[in-house]
Amino acid sequence: MIRLESVFPALRQARGFTLVELAVVIAIVGLLLGSLMYTLSAQSDQRSFDETRRRLEQARELLLAYAIVNGRLPCPARSSSAGAEVRDAAGECKDGAAVEDYYGGTLSDGTTGGLLPAVTIGFQSADSAGFAVDAWGNRIRYAVAKTITGTGCGGTLPHFVHATKLKANGITCVPSDLIICSVTQTILAGNACSSGTAVTNKEVVAAIVFSTGKNGALGPQGSNETENVNGQGTVNRVFVSKTPDPAGVGTGEFDDLMVWIPVGVLYGRLIAAGVLP
Repeated sequence: MIRLESVFPALRQARGFTLVELAVVIAIVGLLLGSLMYTLSAQSDQRSFDETRRRLEQARELLLAYAIVNGRLPCPARSSSAGAEVRDAAGECKDGAAVEDYYGGTLSDGTTGGLLPAVTIGFQSADSAGFAVDAWGNRIRYAVAKTITGTGCGGTLPHFVHATKLKANGITCVPSDLIICSVTQTILAGNACSSGTAVTNKEVVAAIVFSTGKNGALGPQGSNETENVNGQGTVNRVFVSKTPDPAGVGTGEFDDLMVWIPVGVLYGRLIAAGVLP
């Protein structure tokens, strides 16, 4: 009988993989799969980032459209308002004599203030309760300037959220409270950013719209994120807008996204529409 090994000598050399070889193959496959999963996760995060940015830009345009139709900006919604603005009979952004929040933080009664009034402006990306949400499902925040200044300015408050007073006060009135810095640690007394950290000054920003980012459901992850949600009444009108920071940096993780309405843009839209002067 002819043995196959004598005809095909190479068969005598055939053997299976050793444990070491199998371990190397498994490690390589694991690295490839890990790299693939990381890439897919990064792509998903980028899509959510881009979608959230789109929603913020859309919200800004809807706020400007609302101002054209109504002659004023809307007040913020609050956690108890089902996505609608909260505004009293006098036109102030508050519910009752003591409770108010123009600035996007937490009210003295413990409720969340400064949410985007999705129902009021017709914003469609909302949760089941009617509140505007970003691509991660976190509620979008909104702050509007309360105080004003300017030569020849009528100065009667409220201004930006009251059509009659806004028109009577005139376009020489500029905001004097909201300010955006690039880092919270350098904020000075009187709501001013230190040299080199100012993104805007107090006479620029009429309103702010922002997302608390992917980590928003966990609460602020550092001092910069805390600065964007700690407003309470007239206590704090400072916000931070900067490039993202990863977890582990000295000021903590930062992934908030923010857009704002400069007062010049607001007045320009209202003038072009014949609402002002």
